[in-house]
Amino acid sequence: NDAGAYASLGVILSKEQKYKEAALAYKKAIALNPNLPGMQLNLGLAEFKQGNFQGAITPLRAALAADPSSLQASAVLGMSYYGAKHFEDAVKYLDVAAHANPNNADLHQVLAQSCLLAKKYSCALAEYKQILQQNPASASAHMLSGEALDGLGRTPEAVAEFETAAKISPQEPNVHFGLGYLYWKSQKYDDAKREFESELKVEPNDPLALTYLGDIAIQRSELGQAVTLLRKAVSIKKDIRLAYVDLGAAFTEQKRYKDAIAALDQIGRASCRE
Repeated sequence: NDAGAYASLGVILSKEQKYKEAALAYKKAIALNPNLPGMQLNLGLAEFKQGNFQGAITPLRAALAADPSSLQASAVLGMSYYGAKHFEDAVKYLDVAAHANPNNADLHQVLAQSCLLAKKYSCALAEYKQILQQNPASASAHMLSGEALDGLGRTPEAVAEFETAAKISPQEPNVHFGLGYLYWKSQKYDDAKREFESELKVEPNDPLALTYLGDIAIQRSELGQAVTLLRKAVSIKKDIRLAYVDLGAAFTEQKRYKDAIAALDQIGRASCRE
């Protein structure tokens, strides 16, 4: 019944990177003495380091409640929320930690991604601007800055960011797809087609690049080519809604009504809209 012994055992196990066993030792220490200093933070860190992000949240919240000034607890809690895909909560805690550590590029990167995934585009854009000041040659930062600008409806500026990223790193995965998508949104289909084809040179089986090329073929009434591209897309990824919509349209134009119905039946089951 010695809480201190369990606490010390947890520390030793953590140093040996036996985080699952360490977490059990910390839980035993907390059960014996809930007021033992530092145990909630240690438990949260042990859960976080074994990838149990959801399990890390409760002890880290308790650690932060006990010491609201703890930047470590705030940072790891924010990272845990990010890992658990609770992006709005991640922003709340990472913002505090990142602004207390202006030179920690990794922390600002995760904050920027959390802002973007939480659709807090102004926050994301501010973070990416700061990242680009420190590293203007970061293709990924230019791409994600472009996503934030697009979320704010500033599409021409978003295009410029993706064009910069493509110049910096033409083989970067998704850079040509992102640029092609922005051109497609702007109905610049020739430019979009070129970029989607460039993406396929980097990743020959990119299902979304295939889908949007198929959509462009539909716009041009190139139905046979569209069907080939779209069928390949859904054979790789079965939940692309646009691909089934376009397949239904192409089959209808070809008077292949049974095939059209079969494609359109899949729309309700498809979750990937872009």
